[in-house]
Amino acid sequence: MSLADYLAKNYLTADSKSERKTRKRKRKDGPQPGLIIADDDALGWGAKAADGDEDDAPLNVGAASAEFRKTKKNNWQTIGTPAPSSADQAAADAIIASAAAETSARNIADDDAPMVDETGMKMESGAHAGLQTADQVTAQLKRKQAEERKRFLMDGAEHSGQGKETIYRDASGRIINVAMKRAEARKKAEEEAAKAAAEVEAQKGDVQRVERERRKEALKDAKYMPVARYEDDVEMNEEMKDRERWNDPAAQFLTKKKQGRSVTGKPLYPGAFAPNRYGIRPGHKWDGVDRGNGFEKEYFAARNRRRDLKELDYAWQMDE
Repeated sequence: MSLADYLAKNYLTADSKSERKTRKRKRKDGPQPGLIIADDDALGWGAKAADGDEDDAPLNVGAASAEFRKTKKNNWQTIGTPAPSSADQAAADAIIASAAAETSARNIADDDAPMVDETGMKMESGAHAGLQTADQVTAQLKRKQAEERKRFLMDGAEHSGQGKETIYRDASGRIINVAMKRAEARKKAEEEAAKAAAEVEAQKGDVQRVERERRKEALKDAKYMPVARYEDDVEMNEEMKDRERWNDPAAQFLTKKKQGRSVTGKPLYPGAFAPNRYGIRPGHKWDGVDRGNGFEKEYFAARNRRRDLKELDYAWQMDE
């Protein structure tokens, strides 16, 4: 392409074509004597090359550009739809355009989906048997899952088992009665609790149990007792008289003596015995032999010594 043609094409200027023309030698139709050199690359392109390349020919745009500059009329043409005149029209056009875009996208997605042959034999997973691509197998599995979910939603809670009680079975397949098993487990737990309570109760002494029962009876009787109790209260006086004290000097003057029985009702030893810190008397089967290690004797001796020293100290202070 010459410089004049390039300027005319890009800058819309027309230059007069050079009057000087290249001379071409005319070829004679007859055979030329002498040596002939044939081009190996010429495979039927000789006739077309002789006619000339139309694409390489110069483009003459001088007249059109001159008329374009001289004209006073607006030659611009509007491409596409005109701009909307109002906001409502613009909104409607936007909605239509978005709907068209969604439709086209859906169509493109459907076109991109792999083709699935529905005539073949299906497996349990929903995929067809035979040679297939990974996309086809994926599409078939997704379709099977969508169908199962749709059927599940249509059936509702009645067929899904939601809200129903669970059925339990044993190793042989028989149905287990849950209510009966729960009752048996509850009964077993109650028996174990009663057994543990009985063991704890057996570790306690008979006197402690009797004292606890007495405290319960006293609390029941206290509901009906008056707030103030005086020296003429018969019940209180009888209770005070029945109380035994090992160091009571007037106990031998009592006309009414208790029989030698313990709190639990068992007979006691009638003879004399060494005192102990708990005040427990020996049973009626005791042979009178003290088989202890002497701790009780040392305990009372130490307590009496400490009391004597305290009294003696007080007496010396009074003398001074």
